[in-house]
This record gives sequence, C-alpha cells and structure tokens, in this order.
Amino acid sequence: MQFRRFGRTDWQVSEVGYGMWGVADWTGADQSETEKSLDKAVELGANFFDTAWGYGSGKSEEILGGLLKRHAGKKLYAATKIPPKNFTWPSRPEFSLSDCFPADHIVEYTEKSLKNLGVETIDLQQFHVWEDSWADNDEWKKAVEKLTQEGKVQHWGISVNRWEPDNCLNSLKTGLISSVQVIYNIFDQNPEDNLFPLCKELDIAIIARVPFDEGTLTGTFTHETTFPENDWRSTYFVPENLHSSVDHADALRPLIPAGMTMPEMALRFILSNPDVGTIIPGMRKIRNVEANLASSDGKGLSSDLLEELKKHRWERQPTEWSQ
Repeated sequence: MQFRRFGRTDWQVSEVGYGMWGVADWTGADQSETEKSLDKAVELGANFFDTAWGYGSGKSEEILGGLLKRHAGKKLYAATKIPPKNFTWPSRPEFSLSDCFPADHIVEYTEKSLKNLGVETIDLQQFHVWEDSWADNDEWKKAVEKLTQEGKVQHWGISVNRWEPDNCLNSLKTGLISSVQVIYNIFDQNPEDNLFPLCKELDIAIIARVPFDEGTLTGTFTHETTFPENDWRSTYFVPENLHSSVDHADALRPLIPAGMTMPEMALRFILSNPDVGTIIPGMRKIRNVEANLASSDGKGLSSDLLEELKKHRWERQPTEWSQ
C-alpha cells in the first residue's frame, strides 16, 4: 500500500481507502462478510474509511465504530458526513442553508456520529451535499468553529454534488475546509479543470469517489442488466443512462492492457493523478478488497494510455435520475 499526504491535515493516508455506503444500504450486504472485508482492508494497509449518517441511518457509522474498536492499536482515519436537514440528495440551487445545514442540525448530527463511531473526536466531518451560494453564510461557519474548538471534529470537508465539481470553489476559500469529496474517474474528468488546481493552491485534500462510475467501469454491465427494486441502482440506471453507460464502457475495452482488468485500469487512471489524496471504492467482499488495494503499488498507467483515456471524458449534466 502506498500513502499520500492528505492536504493541510498532514495525514498520511492510504491512496486506496474504503467507501462504506454499500455496507449498510445496498441489497445483499451481509454484516459478517462486511466485517471480514473491512478487517482485510486494514490488514492490507488501508487506513482511510469514509461513511455517513445517511448510510443506513447511522448503521454504516456503527460498523465503522466496530472496526475502530477491533483495531484500536492502529491509526485509522474515520470520515463521515452530516445529512442535509431536508434529507434530499442532491441539494438544489433553490435550497437555503437553513433547509440543509442550520447550526443546530450540524451540531446534532455531529453528536450522533460521535456516538455511532464510539469516538471522542471525528477525524473528518463532511457536509453530505453542498451549494456554493452558502459560502458567505456565517451560520455554518460558526457551527464548524464551535465543534472544532470543542475538539469534537478535527477537520471539515465538502462532498460535492454529482457532476458539479465547481459548486464549492468559493466555499473552499473560507479556510474552514480541509478536503473535497468529488466524483472523479475515466468518464468524469471535469474536476481537473478548476477544482483540482484550486485545491492544490489551497492545500486541500481530494477524495475521489465513484471510481467505477457506479459499476459501469467494472465492465460487467450489459444493455440487459437489471437491479432489484430496493437497490438504489434501479433508479439510477434507467434505460437512458444504462445504455449510454454500457456503450461508453465498451469503447474502453480495446485500451485495457494485457493482464489488467477494466476496474484495475479505472483505479490506476485515478492514482496516476498526484492531485488525488485517496480513492474510496465501495467494497463488500474480500476478493474486491484484495483486487482494489492491489492497485496501490506505485505503478501508474503509461503516458500514452493516459492520453488515450483522456479522450473518453464524458460531459454530463445533473438530471432527476442522476441523484
């Protein structure tokens, strides 16, 4: 496992972390298998774990709390997120800060997360949605400063809405934010335009989420793929999205190097960018943990391949189904 400096926090974090949405919310999650997968990740060197109160109404946080307890002798970084008060993902431009993150709500859910995680201080507390129009609103700033001064939160981050990487730039300039979580992968290269350069200038860490484009970049989907009704992906991969996603993934197949899988190429594409602090793929099975963490060996993709992959940038705009 390779490690990278996590921006102004000065933490050394595993460049492949662990995204914990699926351990609580997705169909087929088995807690025993989940715990074994998490333990395997720690064994292989992962030390950054990303969860949220919204993942199973605190269940994912509790699972992470159990991991922290089982590995109390190791420094594992716990990152979680405050849900918007209106429980609407993503946020919308017309939402006010009071709709999503009034000060008392920030405090209330930070306390809930502390209890679920079983810790006295949260390494990284993030806002689970965001609108940059809130940048100059003092209410969230006062809550952030209060909880930081009380020692309940070490650092703060923003999780940017899908396909809106610039919807946080002014907020980053407040000096209160230490990290940004953004969708970044072979298809979603937009963060490179404005977000990454600003983060580099301000020494703000970048967490790359959705490295497999919600599964498209695993190369396992077809035009006939379906998901159970209670699986979130059934509402995301509507025909309009599924067919286009499969076509985009299929176009990548000729580029996969010999002996490499599409998921490995997807991870190595992200790791080839030194601006990224860590990637947080979702993993529920030990074999996925082993395969994903193996990509952290210091070997990026060739410059020629990276140039070819740059051509597969896919410009997308938020829609009702993109959530």
